[in-house]
Amino acid sequence: LLGPIMHLKSFNKHMVVLNDLDDAIELMEKRSNNFSDRSNVPLIELTGWTYATPFKPYGAAWQAHRRQLQQIFRPATSLAYRPVQTEKVNDMLYSLLTKPEDFMTHIRTLSVSIVMSTMYGYKVAPKNDVFQELAETAMIALSQSAYPGASIVNVLPFLRILPVWFPGARFHPWALTAKDKVVKMQEVPYKYVQDSLASGTAAPSFVAEFVEGCKTEEDHHLLKEIAATAYAGGADTTTSSLGTFFYAMAKFPDVQKKAQEELDRVIGIDRLATYDDEGSLPYIEAVCREVFRWRPVLPLGIFHAATTEDIYKGYYIPKGTTLIPNVWAMTRDPIKYKNPEEFNPDRFFDENNELNKDDMMFTFGFGRRICPGRHMASATMFLAIATTLAAFDIRPPKDASGNEISLDVQYSGGMLNHPLPFQCSITPRSDRMKQLISELDNGSI
Repeated sequence: LLGPIMHLKSFNKHMVVLNDLDDAIELMEKRSNNFSDRSNVPLIELTGWTYATPFKPYGAAWQAHRRQLQQIFRPATSLAYRPVQTEKVNDMLYSLLTKPEDFMTHIRTLSVSIVMSTMYGYKVAPKNDVFQELAETAMIALSQSAYPGASIVNVLPFLRILPVWFPGARFHPWALTAKDKVVKMQEVPYKYVQDSLASGTAAPSFVAEFVEGCKTEEDHHLLKEIAATAYAGGADTTTSSLGTFFYAMAKFPDVQKKAQEELDRVIGIDRLATYDDEGSLPYIEAVCREVFRWRPVLPLGIFHAATTEDIYKGYYIPKGTTLIPNVWAMTRDPIKYKNPEEFNPDRFFDENNELNKDDMMFTFGFGRRICPGRHMASATMFLAIATTLAAFDIRPPKDASGNEISLDVQYSGGMLNHPLPFQCSITPRSDRMKQLISELDNGSI
């Protein structure tokens, strides 16, 4: 298969790469009853990531996960998390004011803080937090293991039976180290909640609400896996998207200026935006969408697999075929997204200057394996972007002569695509904004 649909074969394994959004929707959404299974990736199993919902095979356990996660993160329920999101965004703003050079640390703390608070009732330390470091280490291992070419064992699964000392089996010690982190990511925060409940110091959280209702070890196991899935997903994807936002604002000052003009016109200078302002800030919403499009966090999405054989557009798809949604190619469709490498939020407005229906939710996945936390992630992005742009100017760094340095940030690659460390200048837009942010630290607002 060529063009929008590509067929790859490695030994006995069939892979179909979907480069067109319509094909991905047809197969992974409209035919989700057949294309919702999980592709078998040996390193995912060796590193212990099969506990997580996206990597569970289609079946009763996965369905139980999905039902619970949909309940936690459905739009109506997600509204209950907004006070926590607002608090953590305010913490980020204060950190940006006091230590702007550490902005990447601040956005990582924001991302982890929200999910750790909602899942476990845990307050993340601003620096060197054990839970934050645990999640980051485990997610790096996931990014390095989840795609077919990550290791020879993903191409030749029988190699997993080789002893550790055998030539070519170097993946074994690496996988064992990674698995230790992945297991701790499930166990340590769960035990924190249990200990907090026992001492009477537990804060409200998802785990605290349900753990005492667990009657069997299987109940505890399910709750632990679901919470850790949210912990892993929320800690990493929002960090990447916010990093892209800072990069884009420093690189495209005209976009930043237009967004700030909307904020000044709608919100004014005497307060910061809240969730109540969401419907009144269409350009900020468009900026959020463009962040998701311009540098998607999952360039190749989450792989699906065919439960049974199928025929599509005259092509035979064998049972067990891996389907790879090439989200990167979809976001670079030159017909749908003119000049795709340009960061241009205006592309999301129609001829009536209204937001179009392209909400970029396909960057969160497809069909039954779409990210259940997408609404919460989008809400965090909106508030973080709206308040940051109202309060700060984001510019490229300057050289010794005071000239701005052109930014060309590189990305990590792998399953999860992160901007590599970079510098930018972050300064308060006015003394009034500096005052507003300073007051956030003492609870005045």
